[in-house]
Amino acid sequence: MKPTIAVDLAKSVFEVAVSQRPGRVEQRRRLSRRRFLPFFAQQPPATVLLEACSSAHFWARQLRDLGHEAVLLPPRHVRPYRQGNKTDRADAKALLEAHRNEDIRPVPVKTVEQHALTALPRLRSGWIATRTARINAVRGILRELGLTIPVGAQRVVSCVRALLDDDAVPQSLRASLLDACDEIRGLEEKVRSTERQLEALGRQIAAVGHLRSVPGIGLLTATALVASVGDVRRFPSGRHFASFLGLTPKEHSSGHVRRLGRISKRGDAYLRTLLIHGARSVLWAAKSKKEPDRLRLWALELEQSRGHNKAAVALANKLARFAWVVLNEQRDFQTTRRAA
Repeated sequence: MKPTIAVDLAKSVFEVAVSQRPGRVEQRRRLSRRRFLPFFAQQPPATVLLEACSSAHFWARQLRDLGHEAVLLPPRHVRPYRQGNKTDRADAKALLEAHRNEDIRPVPVKTVEQHALTALPRLRSGWIATRTARINAVRGILRELGLTIPVGAQRVVSCVRALLDDDAVPQSLRASLLDACDEIRGLEEKVRSTERQLEALGRQIAAVGHLRSVPGIGLLTATALVASVGDVRRFPSGRHFASFLGLTPKEHSSGHVRRLGRISKRGDAYLRTLLIHGARSVLWAAKSKKEPDRLRLWALELEQSRGHNKAAVALANKLARFAWVVLNEQRDFQTTRRAA
C-alpha cells in the first residue's frame, strides 16, 4: 500500500504530513522551497495530496515526473475537515481526511498548454478593463469642461484629438490627454494581438473547432472550456457538466417537497459568464430570423413566459450540455444532432 503525503503549499515554506494508515500521521516535515523536490525524490512512490491553488498544477507536474501520484483537491471541500485554528499543520491533516471521502472529485492537473490558453483571456480581460477605465476618465474630464463625446468606445480617441484644437481644453491638459489616447490605442492593439494568438492556438486544437460549431460559443468560450475543463469524459453526463459550471438550480428539498431556487453559481465564474453572454447573443439573433430552428424557438418561447434573464441562463445550460456532447464525441454540433 502506497503511503499518502499531504502538502500544504505556500510561497516559500511547505508543511508535509506523511500517513501510512488512514486517520493517522506518522511523520511531519516543514520544508523550504529549495528542499521540497529533493525530499520527494528520496521518497518511495506515494499519493501526494495538494489543494488546487495557483501553484498546485506546477508542483503536481513536478511530482509526477518523480514517480508520485499527484491528487489535487478543491479547497472548498477540504475546508470542512480542518479542526481547530487555521494553521499549516491543520490544513495538511485536513487534506488527509478529505482524501478519504470518495465523493470529493479531484481537480485534473493542467498542462502547460492549458495554462497558456487560460492566461491569454485573463490578460485580455485586464487590458479591456484598463481601456474602459481610461475612456471613462477622459470622458469625465472633458465633460467637466463642457465637452461631450458621442456614445461608442471606438469614437473616443478620434473625437478627443479633434477637441484638443478647441480653446476650451486648457493647454496644461493637452499633453496628458494625448498620452491617454495613445494608451487607449496601445491597449486596443494588445487586445487584438491576444485574440490573434488565441485564434492561432485554437486552429491547432480540434476540440476548439468542434465547440465553435455550437450556437453561442465563439473563440473565447471554446478556448476557455478546453483550457479549464480538460478531459470532459470525467463528467458522466451533460447535466453533471452544467452543474460543474454552476448553471443548475440550488435544491433545498425534504420528504415529498422539492424546492429549486436560483442557479448555484459554482465553478468558474468566467466560463459561466461567457456561456450566458453567448446565450444572450443566440436570443438576440433568433428575434431577427423569420424561421428560427427548434432550439431558438424554444428559447424565444421561454423568454416570453419567464423573462429575458431566466431564458438566457436556461439557454446557457443547454449550450453547456451541447458542449459536453461535442467534446465527448469529438464531432461538430450539427453532425452530433443528426446522429442523435
